[in-house]
Amino acid sequence: MTHVAPVVPAPEPWRGVFAPAYGVPVGGLVGIGFATHPDSGHDLVLAVSHSGHGLFDAVTGERIARDDDPDPEDALPDEASGLSCPGLGPIAGSRVRIAGLFGGGLCTTTENGWTLEVAAPARSSERVLLSRAGQEGERRWHLYDPDCSELRTAGFSPSGQTLAVATSSDLALWTRRAAGGPGVRP
Repeated sequence: MTHVAPVVPAPEPWRGVFAPAYGVPVGGLVGIGFATHPDSGHDLVLAVSHSGHGLFDAVTGERIARDDDPDPEDALPDEASGLSCPGLGPIAGSRVRIAGLFGGGLCTTTENGWTLEVAAPARSSERVLLSRAGQEGERRWHLYDPDCSELRTAGFSPSGQTLAVATSSDLALWTRRAAGGPGVRP
């Protein structure tokens, strides 16, 4: 019998963006990509699903834009689109690279030593682990277990301020930005 470490809350300075901790439901999720809000500087997450595109503020969790009927030519991030989809809302007119079912990937490390790993100790039993090397050695947290959903992608935003886990049915986010303002935590 395989011993499975329990899922634990993310350590400081990380905080979950959504309640409940598993995230928000996004049925038929294909993949996600990151962009930066042109006004607030917050990380944004574009969630691409078979039922449309949604844009989330990765600090507040607010869904700030939605397209229920994207152009069929641009609805999914395939090779022809360079694994990208059109931005919407405050990032309309730009393209966002998407990681997930069709390929691509997200950052797995940050500049200040956080690392994300997807471990699969048993067939179809992926776990998302967050770690950080420090003075006492490396610490690891079992952050997410996709349970009944298929993992699409997991990783950090290019800024390193957001951590995302996307499954076939949910989007979970953690941030190091303070909830009340633009401040960045270590």
